[in-house]
Amino acid sequence: MLRTALVTGSLIVTTLLPHGHDPLPARLADTGGGSQLITAVAPGPGSTTGRVTWWDRRAGRWYEEGSVEARFGANGLTDGATRTQGTDTTPAGLYELPYAFGIRSAPAGTGYRYRRVTEHAWWCQDNASASYNRWVEPLPADCAPGEAERLVTFEKQYAHALVIGFNYERPVRGRGAGIFLHVNGKGATAGCVSVPERAMRAILRWANPRRGPHIVIGTESGPLAVTRY
Repeated sequence: MLRTALVTGSLIVTTLLPHGHDPLPARLADTGGGSQLITAVAPGPGSTTGRVTWWDRRAGRWYEEGSVEARFGANGLTDGATRTQGTDTTPAGLYELPYAFGIRSAPAGTGYRYRRVTEHAWWCQDNASASYNRWVEPLPADCAPGEAERLVTFEKQYAHALVIGFNYERPVRGRGAGIFLHVNGKGATAGCVSVPERAMRAILRWANPRRGPHIVIGTESGPLAVTRY
């Protein structure tokens, strides 16, 4: 029997998985090549809620380290390769996690490079800007304020966050910008994945950049099935 720890709300409980049950990462087409993985799974493409689970690979097997209810885009999920900016959809796919940031100090034990949000920090989403889909500080002249997020104004959501590397390395204009794993707000997101603050802090303490963590986003089955990625 495989013992796993699940984070459910404010409680940590232990469950047992039967012998022979392949953990989710073992059923994916790709996990990014590292030994840590976050899975963000929704029941279907129109779902605004689902589950985030974080995993460690040890001695050739994936072990579940924590799991929590999560929120997705207000219009559900869509294929990240064909996503359109402004659709309030969460991009399905496998992504790197370039760095962490937050308005509040990094939780003790955080191993990721962690950028503190200042009054002058923005995330540029202006398709005409040379800084499209990048943190900018201060806001450059070619990035319109109405096409950017002033990070400090999202006091709850950006208390702590991890950048999801969607459309990040070589940004495609019009595909979308500013996709993060962050703390829950009042409801569904504008395309990000969000979790309760306690879970976000736990993820930051757990994530080790030397182990190549990735996040994979998808649905339980169908064209956006998480196992495709």
